[in-house]
Amino acid sequence: MHATPLHATLCDTLQRIDNVAQSHRRPAPRLLTVSKTQPARAVAGLATAFTELDADGIPAFGENYVQEAAAKQAELATIAGVPPIEWHLIGHLQSNKAREAATLFDWVQTIDRSKLIAALARHRPAGRTPLNLLIQVNIDDEAGKHGCRPDQVAALAAQIAGHPNLRLRGLMAIPAPSPDDAVRRQAFAAMRECFEILRSAHPDVDTLSMGMSDDYPLAIAEGATMVRIGTALFGKRG
Repeated sequence: MHATPLHATLCDTLQRIDNVAQSHRRPAPRLLTVSKTQPARAVAGLATAFTELDADGIPAFGENYVQEAAAKQAELATIAGVPPIEWHLIGHLQSNKAREAATLFDWVQTIDRSKLIAALARHRPAGRTPLNLLIQVNIDDEAGKHGCRPDQVAALAAQIAGHPNLRLRGLMAIPAPSPDDAVRRQAFAAMRECFEILRSAHPDVDTLSMGMSDDYPLAIAEGATMVRIGTALFGKRG
C-alpha cells in the first residue's frame, strides 16, 4: 500500500480517538466521517483509505441534506473501485423528504417527532434491512434547535420499536457550543444518562452519537460510542 497524506490523516485521527478512549478507559467509539459539502471524489478517496488501512467495519459517512446525498451517491456509482459505504443522515429531515431518505440512507440520526417515524416506516423499501434510527435530543433545551426533550425519548423509542422495518439504535445530540469544557462535558454526561435510561427499557440499543471535531475528546470521556468528524479529516471548508 502506498501511503498518502489522506492515509496519514485518517490513521492519525483513528489513533487520537483510540488514545482518548484508552485514557478514559472507554471502548473506542466508531468514526462517522462528516462529508457534507465534500465532493464525491474526496469521499471515494477517504473510503478507500479506510478500507486499505484494514480498519474495522464499513466506512460510514454522514450527510446533512437528502438532495446532496442523492447526487453524491449517483456520482460515486460511476467511480471505479469505491468500497461499500454506510450512509447516515445527520441533518434535519423534513417529512416531505422521508421517502427519499428511507431509500438512500442506512441510518437516520435525527428523529425528533412521531410523524417522521411513521413516514420512514411507510417508505422503507421491502427487502432492505431495517433502517437504523437514532433519536435526536435537544439536551440543552436550546430555543429553535431541532431535537426532542429528554422526557419525549421513551414515547418515540416505543413507536420505533413497533415497526419491524425500523431499528432503534440509540441517541444523538449536538450540545450547545460553549467556551467552557466543563459545560460541554456536563451536556455529554446528561446524554449518557438519557442513553442508560433508554437502554434499561430497550437493551439492544448500542449507539450514543455525540462529539465532533472540536469536542470529541469530551464526548468520548462521557461514553460516546460514535463521533462525527469532518474538519479534522478533510480540513476547514473555504
